Amino acid sequence: MIWAKDQTYSGWGRALSATGDIARPVETATITANAPAIGNRRSYGDAPLNNGGKAIDMTRLDRIDAFDRETGLLTVQAGITLGELTRIFAPQGWLPAVVPGTGFATVGGAIAMDVHGKNHHHAGSFCQHVTSITLIQGDTTHKITPKSAALWKATCGGLGQTGIISQATLQLTPTKGDMMLVTEQRATDWDHRVALLDGSDAQYTVGWIDATATGAALGRGIIEEGETCRGLRPTPRGTKKIPFNAPHWALSSPIVKAFNATYYRRVPKSGRTIVRTAQDFFFPLDKIDDWNKLYGKRGFHQFQCVVPLDQSHALRDMMQTIAESGLASPLAVLKRMGPGLDGDRAGYMSFPIEGYTLAVDFPNRPAARNLIARLESATLAAGGRLYLAKDALSTGTAIKSMYPDYPKWARVAAKADPDGALQTDMTRRLDLRTQK
Repeated sequence: MIWAKDQTYSGWGRALSATGDIARPVETATITANAPAIGNRRSYGDAPLNNGGKAIDMTRLDRIDAFDRETGLLTVQAGITLGELTRIFAPQGWLPAVVPGTGFATVGGAIAMDVHGKNHHHAGSFCQHVTSITLIQGDTTHKITPKSAALWKATCGGLGQTGIISQATLQLTPTKGDMMLVTEQRATDWDHRVALLDGSDAQYTVGWIDATATGAALGRGIIEEGETCRGLRPTPRGTKKIPFNAPHWALSSPIVKAFNATYYRRVPKSGRTIVRTAQDFFFPLDKIDDWNKLYGKRGFHQFQCVVPLDQSHALRDMMQTIAESGLASPLAVLKRMGPGLDGDRAGYMSFPIEGYTLAVDFPNRPAARNLIARLESATLAAGGRLYLAKDALSTGTAIKSMYPDYPKWARVAAKADPDGALQTDMTRRLDLRTQK
C-alpha cells in the first residue's frame, strides 16, 4: 500500500483530530492489517482516529460483488455507503434492513458500530441482518458467520478491533417502493411523547424533541412514522452547503429557542401525512453538506444514551437538565428501541438495548463538556449506556461498567489482534484493550 504522509483528519464532531499516514487501497489483496481501518469518519468522536500512527481508508473499496434478486442477499465491499445502497436498490424493491441517520456511513463502519435506525423496535440492529463478514487479520483473510460465535459477537459493534472488515453479505429487506409515506404529529409534552412512541406500530418511527422546552412543554416535539410506498417523486431540491465555520453566536440559546419553536409549529396541531423520498426520510441532514460547520471551528459533541424502558423518568430528568442548561442545539432525537431480533443483541459491545435512546448535540464548550459528564453519570445510575459511535469524552471505567460483556470482547480482540495494531485513539482513551 502507498501511504500519504502526515495527513490531518477528524471525526464528524471535529472536536478531536489526528495526524498520521493514511493509505487508500483499491484492492483488498494489498491490505495487511497493520493499522486500523477507517471509512467516511461519520463517528463523531475519536473512534476513527489514530493520532501519530497509520490508518487504512477503505472508501475506495466500494464494489458490489453479488446480488440475488430473488432472496435479497447482497455481497459488497466494506467501503460502499448505505446511502448508495439505498439509491441503487430501493427502486428495485429492496432496502438495507437497517440504516442510521446518515447515508455516508460505510458498510464496514456500520458493522464496526452495529448501527441502529428508525426501525430498531421492529428490525433490531444492522449486524442482525449481516450473514457473513470477511476479516483481514494480519496478512490472512477469514470469512466468519454468526456460527463463528465469539469472534462474530466481538466483531459486530466491536470497533474494528478483531480485524479489518473488507467485505460483507447483507440480507436486504423487501420494500413497496422507493418512496415513504410519512405521518407527522406533535407531541405536546413528555408523557404524550412516550405514549406516542410506545403506541406506534409503524415500520419506522422517530421523534425530534425540543431540547430547550421547559415546564409543561418539557419533552414537546414531533413524532414521525414512516412506511415504504410507491408514488410520484417530489421535485428534487438541490443540496445545500455550509461554506464556512459558523460564528459562536449562531447557536446561542435565544436563537436555538426561536428556531425550535418555529420548527415545532411547522406541523399543524392536527398533524399531517406527506410523501418523501427514502433518502429524505432516512438521511435528512445529508442534504446539507458539511452541516457540522454550524458548530464553528471548535466542533461539537453529541451525547447519546439508551436507558431501559422502566427508566423513562430518568431520561425525563436528563431532558430537564439539558433544557435548563441553555446549551442544547436544535438537533435532538428520542426513539424507542426494541429487544433486538429474538430478544438478543448482535455483539458484545453493541449499543442497543430495549428502552429509549436520546441523542443531543452540544457545541464544544467547557460548560457543555461538564453537562455531558453529568448526563453520563445519570445514564450509568439508570442502568443505561453510551453509544461509542458518538462518544469523545467518557472514561474507560464508565464504559466497561455499562457493557457487561466487555470482558468477553476484550479477550477475543486480544486474540484476534495480539500486537494491538488496530488500536485507535478511542480504544486507548478508554483503555479497552487492557484486560482487567
